[in-house]
Amino acid sequence: MKIGLCGTMSVGKTTLVNALKELPEFKDYITRTERSKELMAQGIPLNTDSTLKGQCVFLAERSSELMLENIITDRTVIDVMAFANCSASMDIYEKEDFETLAAQLVREYDYIFYVSPEGVEIEDNGIRETDTNYRVAIDRSINTLLTKYNHRIKNLHTLSGSTEERIKLLKQAISL
Repeated sequence: MKIGLCGTMSVGKTTLVNALKELPEFKDYITRTERSKELMAQGIPLNTDSTLKGQCVFLAERSSELMLENIITDRTVIDVMAFANCSASMDIYEKEDFETLAAQLVREYDYIFYVSPEGVEIEDNGIRETDTNYRVAIDRSINTLLTKYNHRIKNLHTLSGSTEERIKLLKQAISL
């Protein structure tokens, strides 16, 4: 089963993936968390500075995850499209073409869980953008994309609350 968590930055997606991998129900799953720190060290621009080439790297990572049988990941192609759409470095044609390509992979997920930013403060990890307006823009873009491509999403659920509450909601959604 392919399980993707999507949502704006600093909402607890990585925390949730790390908690899930400790549970016996998910022992046969590979877990992946975003490698922004490593990619930034390679010189790949992030956030508003992101370029078409940089977004292609992120999309390639999401694509490779979708080749695995049982995967839980803290980013989806929806996230990658949202960050591309909010990039100040990409022109409108690059954004449109990129979204058209990336959207083809949305149907590969068995479950997409939107992780709500409600009640979650931005945590500065030294990599992610801490601008509240940018965080809101990414969240809006993600929600727009989830609506636009809903016909390609097999199962879409929203997760909110504490990590424990999110785990309970996720397990209920996938009938574990």
